[in-house]
Amino acid sequence: MEELVGKLWHQFITRAASSDHEEAIVHLSEMRRAIEILFRAAGGDATVRLREAAAQQHGGARSWLQRIAGSATHDALPMVDPESLALPPSIAVFDEAPLNRDLYLWLATLAACHVDTGRWIDDNLWATHCALQVFPGLRPRYERLLARHLNQRPPLQKLKGRAAQAESMVQQALQSAQPSALHSVATPPMWQDIRIRADEVSPVWLWLSPIANPAAEVARRSPPAGEDHRPPGEVQQDRKRRRAHHTENASDRNGMMMFFRAESVLSWSEYVKVNRQTDDDDDGNAIQAADDMNTLAIAPDGQTSAARVKFDLDLPGAAQDDLPLGPGVRLPEWHWKSRTLVPEHCSAQLLEARDPEPYTPPDYLRRTANRIRRKLEVLRSLPRHLHAQTQGEELDLDAWVQWRTEAITSPRHVGEAPVYSRRQSIDRSLSCLLLADLSLSTDAWANNEQRVIDVIRESLYVFGEALTALGDPFAMLGFSSVRRQNVRMHLLKRFNEPWNAQIQARVGAIRPGYYTRMGAAIRYAIKGLEARPERQRLLLLLTDGKPNDLDVYEGRHGLEDTRQAVLEAKAAGLVPYCVTIDHEAHDYLPSLFGQKGFAVVHNPADLVSRLSTAYAQLATPKG
Repeated sequence: MEELVGKLWHQFITRAASSDHEEAIVHLSEMRRAIEILFRAAGGDATVRLREAAAQQHGGARSWLQRIAGSATHDALPMVDPESLALPPSIAVFDEAPLNRDLYLWLATLAACHVDTGRWIDDNLWATHCALQVFPGLRPRYERLLARHLNQRPPLQKLKGRAAQAESMVQQALQSAQPSALHSVATPPMWQDIRIRADEVSPVWLWLSPIANPAAEVARRSPPAGEDHRPPGEVQQDRKRRRAHHTENASDRNGMMMFFRAESVLSWSEYVKVNRQTDDDDDGNAIQAADDMNTLAIAPDGQTSAARVKFDLDLPGAAQDDLPLGPGVRLPEWHWKSRTLVPEHCSAQLLEARDPEPYTPPDYLRRTANRIRRKLEVLRSLPRHLHAQTQGEELDLDAWVQWRTEAITSPRHVGEAPVYSRRQSIDRSLSCLLLADLSLSTDAWANNEQRVIDVIRESLYVFGEALTALGDPFAMLGFSSVRRQNVRMHLLKRFNEPWNAQIQARVGAIRPGYYTRMGAAIRYAIKGLEARPERQRLLLLLTDGKPNDLDVYEGRHGLEDTRQAVLEAKAAGLVPYCVTIDHEAHDYLPSLFGQKGFAVVHNPADLVSRLSTAYAQLATPKG
């Protein structure tokens, strides 16, 4: 009974103390598309992904109800860093839904112009000035947001000491950021002498919060993302970002004697000793405790990472490894900070499986291959529409409108009217190179019976069977990497090789290994496709996660290099397309391949048919 009464009291007092306007709430999911478009249009980086912001502690005055309820101490504040734009999951700051929607759009524009120099007020004033210069049409909306937000700020007469000084400085800065004031000067006023932190005042919803600075060493020693070998569902996943700082682990030190008071003992929510490198046990209370912490203190566990590094670098011996074919190839790599292409930065080596065993596909896979083969065979004789013809079977309405417009604007226009369309069979001129990700992450389980690498193997077999029946020349390569000097390109099939038992044995011999230096693999594939004489050349990429490697090829670096490699492929006249089973691919693949340049397969078992469907769509004559 006491628990029920306490729960009801907590709900009542929290609801009474809340200053949010639930009737006008706007969710990030509703605004995601508009935010992404506006952020890119304002000059935001294409590789910055949109995510939900985590709750942060802030200061500022609280009402007596909020102090009783213990609320209004944390909020999901907007923030932008080199990898992501974090916005609140929902906004109910104003009592009108259009204003809350405008706030989302304003924060997206502000983030595109924001440059973090460590001066919170200066950075936001400068970003406001730039945003209103880039999009002058936002001035009326910004003026409404600013006026309403200034009315919501705590009254200065109710504050004292440091709190009053900090709030006064923030309100002065907001008033100086009015469009009329900013228009009168070339740059906004600077506030170098002000030492006000963002967590000392109530949330300034028109500004971005400063970037948290996690310990670089902890980030450097953390294992690469995407190389988890556990079956899915074994450990509870927690993808929320939190503030962190680096500290020393003094729990194992043997002191001589320590005097303490009992009430000074650290509680669970103040100190949790978690071995982040080796402790994979799921503790149901750990995530909840982390949510209650303002900052996570992360300390090394006292163990060296030599074992992990040794495992990562422990390549097989020459007698057991795949057979190298010819000398390696030096490839460039994109350095996103300097915006330059570093020549001969990577070394790629072509490898062939050593004495692969014959591959015998199961009966169900043979049936699937026959079904997809019959589906693709219709592309052989598929005719193509020719538009704007002087003779044809059908009237081409678009061509007729264009011809009439030209006849009106140019009275001397003579000749037969090219206003017809007709269907005509055209010789196919298409080649394809399939690039398969064979990194260690493919050793994860796709379902209760198959690993990801097994699904990829079956997809390659079905793809080879289907394209052999179609008659289009194609090649297959697998890739993995161990740092930039060891990009491993696995030969599965050359363009001039027939699809036979030897090639199928190579496909059957693929196995997971190492990491995913995707940019180098794409550049290697470009070299193979550039020499093809066909009019249309497809580059299909089959993967299960983000680009990553042991060195700096992680996060922003890997995404930027892959994006640059895709741009190089398009510049060479190729058509790059990605098929992935990564559920988070929507966060980063649009910036790499474009909105229509990829397909996400939510069920790995559907990868076999989805890959062939993607090829059929790309190979269908346009017209």
